[in-house]
Amino acid sequence: MNEILMSNAPTEEKVLAVEHYTDRLFRFEISRPASFRFRSGEFIMIGLPKTEEQRKPIMRAYSVASPSWDDKLEFYSIKVEDGPLTSRLQKIKEGDTVLLGKKPVGTLVLDALLPGKRLWMFSTGTGIAPFASVIRDPETYERYDEVILTHTCREAGELTYGKRLVDSLVNDPLVGEMVDGKLKHITSLTREDYPLKGRITTLLETGKLFEEAGTPPLNPQDDRVMICGSMDMINDTKALVETFGLTEGSNSQPAEFVVEKSFVG
Repeated sequence: MNEILMSNAPTEEKVLAVEHYTDRLFRFEISRPASFRFRSGEFIMIGLPKTEEQRKPIMRAYSVASPSWDDKLEFYSIKVEDGPLTSRLQKIKEGDTVLLGKKPVGTLVLDALLPGKRLWMFSTGTGIAPFASVIRDPETYERYDEVILTHTCREAGELTYGKRLVDSLVNDPLVGEMVDGKLKHITSLTREDYPLKGRITTLLETGKLFEEAGTPPLNPQDDRVMICGSMDMINDTKALVETFGLTEGSNSQPAEFVVEKSFVG
């Protein structure tokens, strides 16, 4: 019994880098165990070593933002001052220890979608994290003619992580040549003036999103959709996507769209 418990216990990984974007958002990288395998878009439980007051470590689900081929693991997180985990996690420094779970899972993976022409990824806030993984995976560009990442935030500073990442892909050794002409990054804000303003649901309803992307409206023959954000955003966007005739898929039954089943608040 003890051997089983030990095999499921999280591993202790070292923090390799930390970068803060706003007073609410930061990213960090940790070491990756040689035996750790995951599919781009999946999430994993991570946590911090327990304190003297805690009986056991607090673990939370986080999407892996790095692609499956990377030798390190990247995560993108919000900061919550009184959050059980993020109140401590936001203070980590290079060299600190982070606990990493053993079993990655998730539905925001290419295998949960039927073949199609165009892949849409609708994200808000830190919901861009799994897509940061998917857009760095060569298989994404092998499967789709067009890859469109949308990111809606409240303020301009919250778009920095996604913009820097997309800009860096041109020089990416694996997908640099593949993204050219295939990847589109559409950003919008809800609380500040910006060329494209409005929630993703509004942009879908009005058709502004399709104007911006230069595509026809969603259709089940060509379009595949992944959705990640707050629970309200996921539910509202899912309902809208269904009005275009798309059906929700899963790992066991691939279809035209998938939603994140775990959201880090």
